Amino acid sequence: MTRQPISFIATDRPQAALTFYGDTLGLTLTEASAYALVFRDGSTTLRVQIVENLSPAAFTAHGWQVRDIASEITALAASGVSFERFAHLDQSPLGVWTTPDGHQIAWFKDPSGNILSLTELAVTEDV
Repeated sequence: MTRQPISFIATDRPQAALTFYGDTLGLTLTEASAYALVFRDGSTTLRVQIVENLSPAAFTAHGWQVRDIASEITALAASGVSFERFAHLDQSPLGVWTTPDGHQIAWFKDPSGNILSLTELAVTEDV
């Protein structure tokens, strides 16, 4: 297969999105136009579409698997990122929820209110 995935997210605040995805998250900007900001996100392209009006989804729009969620949260918090709290989830002081199978997840929002996540997978033994 020769297809490569492209992730899409929308923004109604392109200048804030440029700073957030480029500077705060450290993604590499590869293209900027009146229609989108395009970033390299690991081996994937993240296309931040520029829209006039946006009603962000009430669920995770984009996320990253990380090796050490605590250090990622600490680094992002030092850059001004606030992590979300959800009343129905038992979250750690850092805002991390541990799933029943041991995965750890934390959520934060971009400048347009899109919910983003970090996930550290539980270490499992092969059976």
